[in-house]
Amino acid sequence: MLAIGLLIPFLGTTLGAAMVFLMKNGIHEKLEKLLLGFASGVMIAASIWSLLIPSMELAPNEKLRFLPAAVGFLFGIAFLLALDSIIPHLHVESNTQEGIKTSRLKKATMMVLAVTLHNIPEGMAFGVTLAAALSGESGITFASAIVLATGIAIQNFPEGAIVSMPLKAEGSSKGKAFLLGMLSGAVEPVFGLLTVLVTRTVLVALPYLLAFAAGAMIYVVVEELIPDSQSGEHSNIATVGLAAGFVLMMVLDIYFG
Repeated sequence: MLAIGLLIPFLGTTLGAAMVFLMKNGIHEKLEKLLLGFASGVMIAASIWSLLIPSMELAPNEKLRFLPAAVGFLFGIAFLLALDSIIPHLHVESNTQEGIKTSRLKKATMMVLAVTLHNIPEGMAFGVTLAAALSGESGITFASAIVLATGIAIQNFPEGAIVSMPLKAEGSSKGKAFLLGMLSGAVEPVFGLLTVLVTRTVLVALPYLLAFAAGAMIYVVVEELIPDSQSGEHSNIATVGLAAGFVLMMVLDIYFG
């Protein structure tokens, strides 16, 4: 069951990358907006009910139960800020002709790197949740962890396509584009497993790690998913998707939790 849980987010990336075999020009814009919005809602709800609330419930001091959640959350934000100082944003593009010429050869490679590194905190987020469920001391169930993994997988679907489609457009074969798109998500089960192993040996730090994962996830939502979903046309579809994702994740997490 542990292996299945760890592989669910990776499956989302793999299916997204496989779209290179089926689509000529990429994911339909309306579908992409819906998926990005839905994933945003799922991640926000998961950060609250699957991570922050359990973090406060596990705090050793009742009066200061907000402290682990606040500290861990801020460190999660700081961690992603540090990553974003190194890697490019997925939604940033050059509008000048010179910029297009100089970046075209590097764009696909940078996209692979960006998606790969952004998948690390998502793997950690699920790893922390899964470790909490396996510990049996947090109130988080395995079913709740699987719901979170499914939400991450939904988010990973367009990311896999975002990697494989540009690679094909730049001249790579469909097989190579698919392989690189799929591998961009391979870091998630790896870092998820590492986080499970580390967290299970230091359960005292679990409240901080849960909040850390929440901070990392919220940063990705605010910095990447929401801007991408609201740019251009059909932003209302993304908003509806966000509402649906938030409510669905909230209901499932409370029901299974």
